[in-house]
Amino acid sequence: MHMGILPCAPPPSHSREELDDRSCFDHLRSESSSSSLFSHASLPSLGSLSLSDQPSTTYYHCVTTLKGHSSYVFSLVLDGENLYSGSYDDEVRLWSETGIGYGNEVVDNVVATGDGAVKSLVVLGDKLFVAHQDCRIRVWKIDGESEMHSHQKKYQCVATLPTLNDRFVKLFSAKNYVQVRRHKRCTWVHHVDSVSALAPSKDGTLLYSASWDRTFKVWRTSDFRCLESVTKAHDDAINALVVSAHGYVYTGSADKNIKVWRKHEGQKKHSLVATLEKHKSAVNALALSSDGQVLYSGACDRSILVWERDPKSENGHMRLVGALRGHTKAILCLTVVSDLLLSGSADNTVRIWKKGANKSYACIAVLEGHTRPIKCLTAAIESNSDEDGFVSGTSCLVYSGSLDHDIRVWKVWVPYF
Repeated sequence: MHMGILPCAPPPSHSREELDDRSCFDHLRSESSSSSLFSHASLPSLGSLSLSDQPSTTYYHCVTTLKGHSSYVFSLVLDGENLYSGSYDDEVRLWSETGIGYGNEVVDNVVATGDGAVKSLVVLGDKLFVAHQDCRIRVWKIDGESEMHSHQKKYQCVATLPTLNDRFVKLFSAKNYVQVRRHKRCTWVHHVDSVSALAPSKDGTLLYSASWDRTFKVWRTSDFRCLESVTKAHDDAINALVVSAHGYVYTGSADKNIKVWRKHEGQKKHSLVATLEKHKSAVNALALSSDGQVLYSGACDRSILVWERDPKSENGHMRLVGALRGHTKAILCLTVVSDLLLSGSADNTVRIWKKGANKSYACIAVLEGHTRPIKCLTAAIESNSDEDGFVSGTSCLVYSGSLDHDIRVWKVWVPYF
């Protein structure tokens, strides 16, 4: 297959494509919403629906479009100057910063493959963890000898989770089996449905995985051993998972709930701390602020809910402070960079939100150009100064992956205000 990097073109002039292809959402288990845009009328609106009253000095443009995937782009992760992308076609591709925006072509940038759609990616040191729809997590070792030519690095699959040793050890004791279907039992180290999300602990020693099988598991990254499985964590598929630096685990589910978990000192297993129940439809995405004090959640009700840590609470209780409204279809992905929140939606747009005074938020940009829903986002700070070296704003690169098979790279400059 021939792949290349193309300059951005404006979106086609035909009418906007409706999301009728249910297969692309498969197990999001997210019913379409027919309610009003203000589906949380009882909640204060923290963000404006229009940009007319917002600062007009935010600059943004599409730098380039990365082409190569033959199917939906489901996951993105940055590792320094390298961008990894995973898609429905079972492939993980590597895009080097030296190959972005300069018009040169990439002959072959597929670095990993599997037996199911790639749902989530995490890079820890020289290991690339890949979550697949075939219920497994594959671990690839990155050979860093060819750092001058990132796309020529060698990748070797060193483990498939659960490992053969983990499965063998658990095989012979009845207490290691759990009921997964009416007439089927399986050892607790197995996911039995698509692995939908991965997240590392702050120190990188643990990897958390969430699945449509309603469980989340904890893996040790040194030997890939499964240390814990929280079964029946939700009443429906788990679509999102994030981990705070303080050890709190947040899971978002198609059962409309967000649950907060923590392993308290002296305990061997995670226990439920709280259940956040304000969404009216399936929760698809979660993101934490840089300091872990704010949780953002996106769902099919088209709202982004903002939860803040209660300073008076000793158990990390999160209280709902309001909703960000503006997207016209389901929220599918969220990410945070610096003091900016980025949201991707089934309405084919990316919105950028900035927190201002009095806990209010401004939608400072709407990135348009994709022709299908935005399924994944990542971003990185590029610079905090202008060409003359004055610190006057934040410059960042935003990467958006879509069901239109493309990855778009956006340059955004946000002034301090």
